[in-house]
Amino acid sequence: MPQNDYMERHLKLHGRRLDHEERLRKKNAREGHRKSKDAQNLRGLRAKRQQEARRKEKIQMKKAIRAHEARNVKSSDAPRDEDGENGEGLPHYMLDRAGERNAKALSTAIKNKRNEKAARFAVPLPKVRGISEEETFSVVKTGAKTKKKAWKRMITKPTFVGPDFTRGPVKLERFIRPMALRYKKANVTHPSLNVTVLLPILSVKKNPQDPMYTRLGVLTKGTIIEVDVSDLGMTTTSGKVVWGRWAQVTNNPENDGCLNSVLLV
Repeated sequence: MPQNDYMERHLKLHGRRLDHEERLRKKNAREGHRKSKDAQNLRGLRAKRQQEARRKEKIQMKKAIRAHEARNVKSSDAPRDEDGENGEGLPHYMLDRAGERNAKALSTAIKNKRNEKAARFAVPLPKVRGISEEETFSVVKTGAKTKKKAWKRMITKPTFVGPDFTRGPVKLERFIRPMALRYKKANVTHPSLNVTVLLPILSVKKNPQDPMYTRLGVLTKGTIIEVDVSDLGMTTTSGKVVWGRWAQVTNNPENDGCLNSVLLV
């Protein structure tokens, strides 16, 4: 490996920090504040370079806006007959019709297909309240090693772990998931049948708060989980029995003591 690829090599060997995505998101969020501060405080040549870069960004932004607005421009053409002449030889009821063209209509069919696919995953709760790390994790300061640097965390929210889960060595365990907060079943409501049943959880598909919460199996309001619906007798169009279906958590499990969810059908 070349000598200058040490960062790529370190990434392959050790991976990223557990909070890499969150730190990157915060850095991008601070970028606007940094640019504003530079615009107010820079002087001389550095100010000229910064303003030139900003001018080019605005040009690209305006081009993108104009291109987006051009998609909605409608134009009308006079109806043509078979000979290509405008309006000659056409019935009276077609003379006042215009062949309206819409640039956006070219991709309507494709967008409709995408919307049909996305409709399967339309969730009951599209937006949820953000949860800070201080609310989810509590710092563990017990033990001689842990007390000095306080790197160990205990999850204070309900979690899900698989049946084959085993805890790692205590001295190397970064996140502690208490037994009392581990959920294995959820109350799932079928929106069409208005029936609620208790079903076992198979996995946690996505937690909207953070990808790290998804890996840890943290169950908060708005989390997408996979439940075992084989007992409901649901079948596909081809006649196969459906094993797992997705559902969204609709309550705060840490407050209610149970897990309520709505099936995504």
